[in-house]
Amino acid sequence: MTSFLVRGPTRLHGHFEPSGNKNAALPIIAACLLTEEPVTLHNVPLIGDVKSLLLILEGMGASITSPEPGTLQIHCNGMTGSEISEEQASIIRASILLAGPSLARFGEVNLPPPGGDVIGRRRIDSHVHALEGLGASYSFLNGHRFRAGTLKGSVVFMDEPSVTGTENLIMASVLAEGHTTIENAACEPHVQDLCHFLNTLGARISGIGSNILQIDGVERLGGGEHTICPDHIEVGSIMALAAVTRSPITIGGYLPEMNKPIDLGWARLGIKYDALPDGIAQMRFNGPLNVLPDLGGATPKIEDGPWPSFPADLTSIALVAATQAYGSILIHEKMFESRMFFVDRLIVMGAQIVLCDPHRAVVMGPNKLTASTMSSPDIRAGMALLIAALVAEGESVIHNAEQIERGYEAIDTRLGAMGADIRRVG
Repeated sequence: MTSFLVRGPTRLHGHFEPSGNKNAALPIIAACLLTEEPVTLHNVPLIGDVKSLLLILEGMGASITSPEPGTLQIHCNGMTGSEISEEQASIIRASILLAGPSLARFGEVNLPPPGGDVIGRRRIDSHVHALEGLGASYSFLNGHRFRAGTLKGSVVFMDEPSVTGTENLIMASVLAEGHTTIENAACEPHVQDLCHFLNTLGARISGIGSNILQIDGVERLGGGEHTICPDHIEVGSIMALAAVTRSPITIGGYLPEMNKPIDLGWARLGIKYDALPDGIAQMRFNGPLNVLPDLGGATPKIEDGPWPSFPADLTSIALVAATQAYGSILIHEKMFESRMFFVDRLIVMGAQIVLCDPHRAVVMGPNKLTASTMSSPDIRAGMALLIAALVAEGESVIHNAEQIERGYEAIDTRLGAMGADIRRVG
């Protein structure tokens, strides 16, 4: 087991460049199954989840090379079946993304139960209903089994704007016969990036960025080259880290169209920065962080939801940032009932947080945090605990740090180069 030894408080300096978007890289890698032609991907984050998905594809017969760091060449030719490693599928949630492309390519798939973060119930009903809308049949017997003779385009209304459910339906639809309309589709930046990638291979997808996608099925997809978009969640995470450590750093990969919901959330916590040319954000400090109250002095809130709401993947980060701001704020996690169950670690460190129920917490700040020994329960909570440790007085120990590394590439090395005192053990 990997642990991080973190000494705080710290102040960072220099420039942080984000990795490629984890949640775009995973469906895009899965989508390479849809073509027998070679595909080259750039700006691929070298994180645990990506490595696990690549192992699954190699086990299915794909040829994968990396001519240079961050670049992958994937060739899925000559594959005749969709055998998926149960061991690897149980490690990551993203293994569910193989359902749509495998069904479109091979006409069937038996997908072992996916793993991933334990942040509450993560239903796959949306995936099942969506693929059934194209004519697939579904059963469960030691795994999720989908079958289809020929996928037929249809009008499919998603029962919820599930990101991975939408992505599976998109990948299946691009090779389905006829026209597909996806209503109530997820439209996060990583869903958009998947659509742009598929269009470079010859898919015909329109409505990208909206919650209604129009897809004209094609007989085959070709090869291509694509650069994965920067990770706006990583950008938002480092913005919060810089704000609570008073670090006047610059951050790359800042795209206003991706960051608008994050900008609104961070403004409520008094986190400020200036947008510079070439996608650079310059952190700005005019005094301490102050919670911005609602009109009449009412307690404000940050609540997550499907795009373009505040991203659920930054809720844990917002909790930690709020501990360093003057005032009270309600953090409302609407999507996952177990994501907030790491706040006890923050309370031990000195945070004043009232956990109202599994979805809501009130944070009263600012709080002086002291070092502690803790364990990372999932990717985002782990990053939140790392930020808390960099603020806290003394040396903290974060066990199970490989959870953080599933979503943040070489984060100890990259932050260490900017002045953070992080030592890796194990």
